[in-house]
Amino acid sequence: MAMILCAGLLAGCAAPSTDIPDWPWNDPIVNPEPEPEPEPTPTPTPGPDPDPFDFKGKPRYVWIDASANFQYFANDRERIASDLAKVKECGFTDVIVDVRPTEGTVLYKSSVAPEARRLAAWVGGSYKFVNRTEDWDYLQAFIDEGHKLGLRVNAAMNTFVGGYGGYYGLESEGPIFSGSIPESWATVDNFENGISSTFYEGVSGTVFLNPANSDVQEYLLDIIGEIAAYDVDGIILDRCRYDDNNLQCEFSDISRKGFEQFNGSAVENWPSDIFKPGVTSLPSKPSDLQKRWLVYRAKTIHDFVEAAAARAHSVNSEVRFGCYVGAWYSSYYNSGVNWASPQYKTSKYYKWAADDYSDYGYADHCDFMMLGCYAGVSSIYGHAEWTMQGFAEQGASLLCGDTVFAGGPDIGNSTGFENGGQDAKIPDTIDACINAADGYFCFDLCHIRMFDYWDAYKKGFDEYINSL
Repeated sequence: MAMILCAGLLAGCAAPSTDIPDWPWNDPIVNPEPEPEPEPTPTPTPGPDPDPFDFKGKPRYVWIDASANFQYFANDRERIASDLAKVKECGFTDVIVDVRPTEGTVLYKSSVAPEARRLAAWVGGSYKFVNRTEDWDYLQAFIDEGHKLGLRVNAAMNTFVGGYGGYYGLESEGPIFSGSIPESWATVDNFENGISSTFYEGVSGTVFLNPANSDVQEYLLDIIGEIAAYDVDGIILDRCRYDDNNLQCEFSDISRKGFEQFNGSAVENWPSDIFKPGVTSLPSKPSDLQKRWLVYRAKTIHDFVEAAAARAHSVNSEVRFGCYVGAWYSSYYNSGVNWASPQYKTSKYYKWAADDYSDYGYADHCDFMMLGCYAGVSSIYGHAEWTMQGFAEQGASLLCGDTVFAGGPDIGNSTGFENGGQDAKIPDTIDACINAADGYFCFDLCHIRMFDYWDAYKKGFDEYINSL
């Protein structure tokens, strides 16, 4: 009743009406109309969460090599956070963190492969081992710090590698040397003095694993599965190829058996009917058997990439899967890789390719790819293969829309970039590559830091964004 009287008091303060008499204060209210129940407030339909990785333009990736950055990051998480903040500030959208260096050890918590406790790095003018004394998860640190900043974090792994042999006088390092994987997994190559395992040849540098060995493949697929279980935005296979001896690579009994099954006939004189010992290049007119050999090698890598994509997606359906390759397609058969689309008819353009070489292009198994457009500083623009722009343009033609790709330079090792001082050229590399590709990537973060290219990258990315 008190509430009703207050309501009447307020009504009496309103301007009088000539046709509705005022109620007397003592008039009882008989059978008042009940107040209508208020309409329930509808629960709003939640919209999609904002994309924390939303950005303008095409993606921009920076590679973070394990060994080259090990001295800086191995034991200092604050440096990871600091550098990633600079990466974000200058306009990159993605980082690519190398978590399986050429030693074949890993930089995450693994039950499959040994964790890296030391890596060889260039320190003070010479190669030395850098020891890792901290125990926090290296990959997880990049994921945590990168995602805080809105950077996508992709994990890269050197694929068919098993160890690093006695380089610059250092001890050999890696699972194939420690005995955690068999010596028999190493590639067996066709050297001038005959067929021999690269493990026993005293290889100075990376010891590769045999891509045709099913045990090797399963071991690597298990590593890919472990990485996919992290909250990474992508997985990129590096060195998913035959070893650096190129056409001399991999004439083991495993590869002989695999090739003869593939080709449907035995090779009478192995390996001379394909390549004589020590041969490092194709003749001007490759034989039919040599062409079949190139197809077999491309099929071996293709089938592994297909299996790797399936393994990654079976663990994490949201993770993007892809490969890094050198953009010099015309000679990439040396590495046993056809990274093009199967739609691209290689034999139409290259005399070394059999008609079915295109069947084993693997682009359609990748969600994205990185193309190393590693031309020199004087060859940024142009339309030929050994220019950055030309590499990217050719990449678009080769991939036939089967996947998206980012292309870009090596800003520390390519001709003219070795000693820094190329700030004015960095924006040109962005312009040449990002407009011909689906994105931009550069190798490596250590060079941006070493040569202080932060401002140059910010300038180049700002110019690109402002042009949209």
